[in-house]
Amino acid sequence: MRQELPHIIPSPQPEVEATFSGYQTTHEFYYEVQQRLEFQRYCQWYDAEAKYHRQELKKMRGELNIFRWFLRRF
Repeated sequence: MRQELPHIIPSPQPEVEATFSGYQTTHEFYYEVQQRLEFQRYCQWYDAEAKYHRQELKKMRGELNIFRWFLRRF
């Protein structure tokens, strides 16, 4: 019975570990690329929003302040 045991339990194959290692490295690389692209898109969106809000603030500062008129503070 002991002589048959090595035939039943296969030995680990180093090529399988190398294949999975390559797959894992590739997966991590593409995940990193995706995260960087999403962050870059977020930064572009945030920059556009900030630019829009600065324009709105500049426009609001140029308008007449109605509250100041009601409080009679000039």
